[in-house]
Amino acid sequence: MIRIAVVGDIGSGKSYIAKKFGYPVFNADVEVIKLYKTSKKCFVRLKKLLPQHIISFPIKKTELLKAIMINQANLKKIIKVIHPEVRIKMNKFLIKNRNKKIIVLDIPLLLENKINKKNDILIFVDAKKSQINKRLKRRKNFNLKLFKKFKKIQLPIEYKKKKSQFILKNNFTNKFLKKGVKRILKEIL
Repeated sequence: MIRIAVVGDIGSGKSYIAKKFGYPVFNADVEVIKLYKTSKKCFVRLKKLLPQHIISFPIKKTELLKAIMINQANLKKIIKVIHPEVRIKMNKFLIKNRNKKIIVLDIPLLLENKINKKNDILIFVDAKKSQINKRLKRRKNFNLKLFKKFKKIQLPIEYKKKKSQFILKNNFTNKFLKKGVKRILKEIL
């Protein structure tokens, strides 16, 4: 099985591009949302760590974001509870898809959490800062202060770029991206 991991900046289009490969995708952000909605275990652990913020089940994203805004250390507490659960989900995904030719990992903190394997093919999504900022500002609950807190826990973009075997420019046009994905798949296969 070939493991492709899509890395890049927040808002660079990683999830969109991951789907374009046409192979099974493990999307960590989607799994996190599911955990907030369905995992009593995560709720109990987070309620214990952040009793003044986590009020009721299912966990509300607004409560978590408020906790992070009040104190950066709360982000680390949330990560400590959520990331091991996401890892379990990822391992189940890998087992389920072990006979697939290729799988795609869309995990924002892949390198930061050392989830990548030596043979993973890293694809860095390179997008212009101005385009990323424009897209982020269009997001429903975009918060610049929160964005900066999340950036603090990420490795530098240049490091991710250097670590990657491929750089895929994203100008946010479908035709352009399809060509780039096709080119990368051709080289991999």
